[in-house]
Amino acid sequence: MRILILGGTTEARQAAEKLAAVRELDVQLSLAGRTENPVRQPVPVRVGGFGGAEGLARHLAEQRIELLIDATHPYAARISANAAKAAWEAGVTILALRRPGWEQREGDRWTFADGVADAVRALGRAPRRVFLSIGRQEVGAFAAALQHFYLIRSVDPVEPPLAVPDVRYILARGPFGEEAERALLTENRIDSLVSKDSGGAASYGKIAAARALGIEVIMIRRPELPQVPSASSVGELVAMTCTHFGLVAARGV
Repeated sequence: MRILILGGTTEARQAAEKLAAVRELDVQLSLAGRTENPVRQPVPVRVGGFGGAEGLARHLAEQRIELLIDATHPYAARISANAAKAAWEAGVTILALRRPGWEQREGDRWTFADGVADAVRALGRAPRRVFLSIGRQEVGAFAAALQHFYLIRSVDPVEPPLAVPDVRYILARGPFGEEAERALLTENRIDSLVSKDSGGAASYGKIAAARALGIEVIMIRRPELPQVPSASSVGELVAMTCTHFGLVAARGV
């Protein structure tokens, strides 16, 4: 019973590990290849794109995949759209793992933005000290606002570097706890945080730290994703997968 997981998230790795423990399942994980040194995965890994929905549909047919799991990042809207279309074209069942977003709490100062360009505008014209915590793929948009200081943290280097006069780069891989995030924000005198509503615990420390320090968060709303059967947790996804194949997951899986 062959499963292809579109991954790149912590939950994708966790799901792959748990599903691989079900002996009837043959699990493969696909990574886009955007991270130079990805975390070691518990199952065979395919790296690189498929060539859009059509290419993915061919891959599903050629590899006799019986279930496609979309466990990509909540902001990987194009990949999710291609996955839904490819599954339909290939006649393959698709499930999605959709991590819930964060909930705004008392003390949070959130300003919502519809996309990265809107987040740039939301910072305003007055110079600010900004922590960009959105990954490295879209930081180039902030070159349009030269007046700000930017602190940029990413797993891999930002290439090309952001074309602004005042910027600091940090290479690090999460998770990041609240205490460390508070120290980082304080050390760099940050007054604005730009973040995606990624959800989960691994990167929530910065949100909690911003709340404690009274820092404004420019929160980029999630994109629209295809309406497919979905789970909100790894455990729920494993249960749905086993039910699909008529299997009973082993205790602890």
